Amino acid sequence: MNSKFNVVFMGTKEIGFSCLKHLVDCRDKFNYEVTGVLTNDRKFEENSMSVSDLAKMSNIPIIQNLDQFLQMDCVDLVISVQYHEILKKVHLEKANRINVNLHMAPLPEYRGCNQFSFAILNEDKEFGTSIHLMDDGIDSGDIISQSRFPIPKNCFVDELYKLTVKESENLFKGTLPNLISGNIAPIPQNSFKSHRSELHYRKEINEIKEINPSWETQKLIRHIRATAMTGFPSPYMIIDRKKIKFIVEDT
Repeated sequence: MNSKFNVVFMGTKEIGFSCLKHLVDCRDKFNYEVTGVLTNDRKFEENSMSVSDLAKMSNIPIIQNLDQFLQMDCVDLVISVQYHEILKKVHLEKANRINVNLHMAPLPEYRGCNQFSFAILNEDKEFGTSIHLMDDGIDSGDIISQSRFPIPKNCFVDELYKLTVKESENLFKGTLPNLISGNIAPIPQNSFKSHRSELHYRKEINEIKEINPSWETQKLIRHIRATAMTGFPSPYMIIDRKKIKFIVEDT
């Protein structure tokens, strides 16, 4: 490649920070510029750096919103990693080359949100993470790369999340050279043979946190494992008009 091209990064959370850090570290190696970052100030741990902190340290401009993104002079590649807004067609048309998204779930099985919880509820034996082209649907674009791994027995949602973050970091690092070179062969999601293809929305987590006291024991435990995560509202049941919360602590 004879000249540099421009990458815009959109991302949040721990995985967003890790992927942006790798992008920054590889700028000279792969001859590109990160010309803008869209994010929020959410930190994944107390006293940790946010994605915006890293961008400022790396002298990368912070793009305040998608309207400002549309005003950028040149965008060749857009990389989204847990970005908190849905891009519309007008945003996707901005990139001269492609728009890609890292989705922390296997596709086409789990599109949308709360994929970790539903994988546990469905008693899946395997999970994964995917990098795909972005279209105007929700996690519905052609798959560029994917990695799968076994779900540990009796896994809790926070453990599955941490495993997926680690696997996603590795997938991103392994896929980045091909994203930069353009050496990709995206595969339509309907080409994959899967026993399941689900789309879940953010609000659904509130429904599966409510546990019915009449459920058999294994189902009750499964819902606790799927929804009890530090920093988020606890699963619960209602008994005699009282809310009984399930708090999970290490022993």
